[in-house]
Amino acid sequence: MQLRFMREALRLAKKAKAAGEVPIGAVVVLDDKIIGRGYNLRTKLQMATQHAEVRAIDRACKKIGSWRLEGAELYVTLEPCPMCMGAVLNSRIERVYFGAYEQKGRSLTAELARANLLNHTVEVTGGVMETECAEVLTSFFSEMRARERAKKENS
Repeated sequence: MQLRFMREALRLAKKAKAAGEVPIGAVVVLDDKIIGRGYNLRTKLQMATQHAEVRAIDRACKKIGSWRLEGAELYVTLEPCPMCMGAVLNSRIERVYFGAYEQKGRSLTAELARANLLNHTVEVTGGVMETECAEVLTSFFSEMRARERAKKENS
């Protein structure tokens, strides 16, 4: 694991935040090189599947010309949801490193990673740069709640 890749995912999360999106960023790494980048664009595109992980995986597949990302690693700032873990399993990513743990609801990351679905398992490591990743999310939601309060007070 290399922190420089999580730092890049964090940079992408901040880009999502600046765009008004939930600040989650992800990169796919193969042979020590980033081959796919993504950040949330669910709100802007009004598409439920536009999570950071799926966008990074799609770009990585296009880059190497295959849906199989064997030997690849995914670095993401928040613990992946079940949909994103499905994309990880389907693309045969080998390892997932995530920053902040999902606080609302269960993500099922660990269960899905070891379930041997699609005849594939994934190594998962959580808590990588956890404080930095969690802070971006916490500040985003605090700012969003403050804007909503101000809006109610002004109406």
